[in-house]
Amino acid sequence: MEEFKIGYDLVIAEIPEGSRVLDLGCGDGTLLKLLHEQKNVSGFGVEISEEGVSQCVEKGVYCYQADIDEGLSDYRDNSFDYVILNQTIQNTKRPDYVIREVLRIGKKAIVSFPNFGYYRTRAYLMFNGTMPVNKLLPYQWYDSPNIHLLTIKDMIRMAPDFSFSIISEKHFSVSGIDRSNIISIAPNLLAEYGFFVITSIES
Repeated sequence: MEEFKIGYDLVIAEIPEGSRVLDLGCGDGTLLKLLHEQKNVSGFGVEISEEGVSQCVEKGVYCYQADIDEGLSDYRDNSFDYVILNQTIQNTKRPDYVIREVLRIGKKAIVSFPNFGYYRTRAYLMFNGTMPVNKLLPYQWYDSPNIHLLTIKDMIRMAPDFSFSIISEKHFSVSGIDRSNIISIAPNLLAEYGFFVITSIES
């Protein structure tokens, strides 16, 4: 999907050549493969679905099948230069635990997610009185993998409680009048996706 490709471009631009990377919820391994090809990273993935793991193997991407909600204790502190949560955090049952573990095992983390504060999503809920179903959130409420929806502002407000600093943020949209644009004005209202680079204050 195009929105994921744009997210990939931002991740690839952020990660330096030769970095050690862990991609949590790596899907079919496309992002890790691109990072290896374009940035020569040492990349590993964690994916819960058997189909995703099989697709990673087909691409030659090293992938470990596991549920990141169940624990990341096998990984040492600061064992990766970057930990990636690309369109993943909203799918987790324990996002608070996952964020803390990501900040422990990665020197930096990239966290991106659908912004539930986007104006079209707000308007849909206001005028229809039902959970939005659109390109940003394409599922019905009862079968959606997005179980912890959040906004860009929510992520910013997490920082002091979780002892992390925001190194950079780039928020973007892929549809409508804002198509493929980085949004710098009122991103919580106008951006479809939030994109943050964060690091532990204690690291």
